[in-house]
Amino acid sequence: MAEVKKEEVIDPPPPVKMTTVEEEVHYHHRPWYRRFGRRRRPTGGRPMAPMRALCGIILILLLLAGITVLVLWLVYRPENPRFAVVGVAVFVLNTSSPPVIVTTMQFSLLTRNPNKRVSIYYDHLSAFVTYHNQMITQPAMLPPLFHDKHSTVQLAPILGSGRGVPVSSELSYGLGADQSYGVVALRLVLLGKLRWKAAGITTRRYGVDVTCDMLLRLTKGYVGQVPFVSSPVCDVDT
Repeated sequence: MAEVKKEEVIDPPPPVKMTTVEEEVHYHHRPWYRRFGRRRRPTGGRPMAPMRALCGIILILLLLAGITVLVLWLVYRPENPRFAVVGVAVFVLNTSSPPVIVTTMQFSLLTRNPNKRVSIYYDHLSAFVTYHNQMITQPAMLPPLFHDKHSTVQLAPILGSGRGVPVSSELSYGLGADQSYGVVALRLVLLGKLRWKAAGITTRRYGVDVTCDMLLRLTKGYVGQVPFVSSPVCDVDT
């Protein structure tokens, strides 16, 4: 009886591990319909999909936040407050002792908030008077002020209070000459901080600079309410 030979079983060779360059070449030569699987980094790290998803979520959140801020700004965008000088009273204005000017003045101011949805807080508000861009009164601090929506508030600060302010001889002479002529140009300045409040949200403090230029019919020795040559003009910068 013939002997049956057993066939030898040969183990398959181990798979050959491709290098990084070979993986890239193999990926780009795959059919297009097989390229949409999850691709790993060439270095063998974590998949790129979670990182891309996280970046996408962050971009969407930033986009939504930007749209929200834009909508709130369009709805609640505040207009600058408006100021107007409606009266000036002079009690003391002495230029006979240069280089010091002694004065006491009271200004009647109307400030209007034109915003229908935004209120205003005024902080650290001070006022002083200048003549030819030089102060003739010391800055006077005004009390904190809350300006409600679409309302008007009247202020009546007294400036100078009889205290002397050092000035140049030329400035004192020029102010005296204008009094002799009967027309004096003065500027009322208000400096401080304001905050906007809308829908329960209060913003940070912003600087506010108010300048009101006026021409007064003011002569030497005059005491009392001073008439205007023309209507004062107030500029507001925030």
